[in-house]
Amino acid sequence: MDKIKLIEEEYTKKEIPSFKVGDTVKVLTKIPEGPDKVRLHPFEGVVIAKKGGGINASFTVRRVSYGEGIERVFPLYSPSIERIEVVRSGKVKRAKLYYLRGKVGKHATKIESQAEKS
Repeated sequence: MDKIKLIEEEYTKKEIPSFKVGDTVKVLTKIPEGPDKVRLHPFEGVVIAKKGGGINASFTVRRVSYGEGIERVFPLYSPSIERIEVVRSGKVKRAKLYYLRGKVGKHATKIESQAEKS
């Protein structure tokens, strides 16, 4: 087996739910509040991109807060991510949803899955 893959196996043992582009996810990140205190901060939005593979994998989450679009890129295997929850599944026809940057209101957040339409 490849030596790099052997080293990566140790770091990729984290339990991560399967999600894809178009899904609405809630990412809970650890925020240090003091020397021995940590709180969890949620960031909920639509996954607009996934890239990389193995330990280098990352995903971009977009949400609109007070009329301003906020995008955040998370490394998939980051130790600062406590957990990822899939809130809603979406059905899209593209791998990157960068066109959502130009949408406003419900058009930017309404990505329906096949089950919701029926």
